[in-house]
Formats: sequence, structure tokens, C-alpha cells
Amino acid sequence: MTLLSGLPRRTAAALALSGLSLSLAACGGGETGTGLTGTLNGAGASFPAAIYQRWFKDMSGEGINVNYQSVGSGAGVRQFQAGTVDFAASDAPMKAEDIAKVPRGVLQIPMTAGAIAVAYNNPGCELKLTQKQLADIFLGKITNYSELGCDDRKITIVHRSDGSGTTYNFTKHLAAISPEWKAGPGADKSVNWPTGVGAKGNEGVAAQLGQVEGGLGYVEVAYVKDPLQAAALENASGDIVKPTNETESEALGAIDLGPDLIGGDPNPAKGYPIVTFTWILAYETGNGDKTELLKKVFNTMLSEPNQALAPELGYVTMPSGVVEKSMAAVARISP
Repeated sequence: MTLLSGLPRRTAAALALSGLSLSLAACGGGETGTGLTGTLNGAGASFPAAIYQRWFKDMSGEGINVNYQSVGSGAGVRQFQAGTVDFAASDAPMKAEDIAKVPRGVLQIPMTAGAIAVAYNNPGCELKLTQKQLADIFLGKITNYSELGCDDRKITIVHRSDGSGTTYNFTKHLAAISPEWKAGPGADKSVNWPTGVGAKGNEGVAAQLGQVEGGLGYVEVAYVKDPLQAAALENASGDIVKPTNETESEALGAIDLGPDLIGGDPNPAKGYPIVTFTWILAYETGNGDKTELLKKVFNTMLSEPNQALAPELGYVTMPSGVVEKSMAAVARISP
């Protein structure tokens, strides 16, 4: 089995996604003037939920109903393994041992891309963090904004409480820049945090940060809205860079996804340093009469007009070469 797994500043849509369940059109089963109609059920990552919401809403006018539950990558993978959804979404590629639990085969399809921001609630403070400072904050060694050049205020860390691809990618970066972090909490969808309080989903972390003066955490950049700000971070070349569409695109352009389309770079030398693709998980076989509907939905998501919406929603338009490979993966979906 072969595994196939590039602003107007961030809109408020992302924060409206808590408990996302999109029932967007009546279920159909035949052909219309615009093609196939029907219903699909998916679950998984909250990282891409804002753009998925927009895409699925637009498809509703064509008689396509996509119910997507923003439950986190870990929960999405578990539902995918159990066969209770038509597809899932994850910000971290599935591990070989997890893939082995899916007898129908797994296709991991890059669908969009974005960055993870270090978001904080401290108006008047402009954080520009070195790699050591970033690691020391989450290790609990730096506990006050005064240690970072801002006025005296306690730092309250907010992290994910659920299994999360956002956590996986963020902790991969921490492990890449800090030997102490690598030897301690490490990199995974869930880790033992040295400090802080937990919240569920990107939505939950952003909401908690908005309520806690001095709060600091990590979220997909689409969830950074007033009063939150995104810190500038040091990349592997020593440049301190804020997340923008340009700096995120620069970093993503250097990532080699590899033949299985699951590659990444936890510490890029160019651009903003915490960027990632996010994947749709599809069954390679056993899709029955939903096969063509799945292909239509995924190819519509990968279409040029839909990919062009990414920057205004807080994401990065995927490189055309990646889109072509993703479409080739979609073509492998079979009954």
C-alpha cells in the first residue's frame, strides 16, 4: 500500500467554530444539473476547520451536505480507525502502526496549509522571541513578561487538553530548537506540559486566552484576533519573523513532502518557523456508492478558486505542485 498523505489579517470566523457541525444541505442521491449530490460525515482537526467550513458551505448550494465535527486530530483519527466517518482530518500524518489498523487502506491528502502562532493577551507588549526564550516559556522557566522586555505581568500558559495535530507540530518545533524539551515532554499529539492550563481545540485555547490577561499559548493563526497578538519568532537562520502570508509561504515552499506527501520541517531556515500542511484522511477502498461523491468534494476543495480563498481565511494557498499530487491521491479512492 502506498501512503499519500503552498493576508488580510485573520478573520473572526475561526472563533465561531466551537462544536462545529455543518449541516449544509438536504441529502440527495442522484444527479442534478451541477453533478452528484449526497451527504458525507467527517471529523478531526480544528486547525483547518475555518476554511473547511467555508468550502462546505459553498458546496451546499450544489446539494452536497458535509457534516464535519471539529474534534481534534486525535479524535478524528480514532473515528477514522473505527470506520464511523466517511473521512477524517489531521494536522499530523498517521503513524505506520495506526495505519495498520485500517484494513481499507489510507490515503493522506494535503488539503491546505497554515502556521501555528504563539498567541498572547497582553496589549502594549510586542513579543519578539528567540528560540531559547520560546522554549523556556513553555518549560516554565520564564514566568513574567518583564523577562521578555515588557511590563510586569504574569504569564499564564494555555495549551491543548485534547489530542491535537496542532500540539504535535508545535511540540515538534520545540523539540527541534531545545534539547531540554526534546529530552523532556518531547513531540506528540498529547504531552505532559510542565506548566499551564488546558483547553479543547484551537477554538477553546483562543477563547481561554481572550479571557486571561497575560495568557499565552499556541493556535493556528486564523484564530488570532483582538485582543490576541502573534509573537515574532526566531527561525533557524536567526531571523525573527512574524507570521504573514508571505513569511508562511516562504517557509512552506522549502518543505519536501516526499513521495508519500507527509513530510515537514520543524525548524525551517527561511520565513516563519512553525508551518505545516494539514491532511484529509481517506479510505483507499471500501467507499461503495460514496466513492464519486468523495472525489467530487475533495477535488472541489483542491480547485483553484477554493485554494485562492486561503489567505483571506488565515491559511496559505498550497503550491500548485502539491495540489497536483493531492489530486492524484484523490483519484486512488475506489469503491
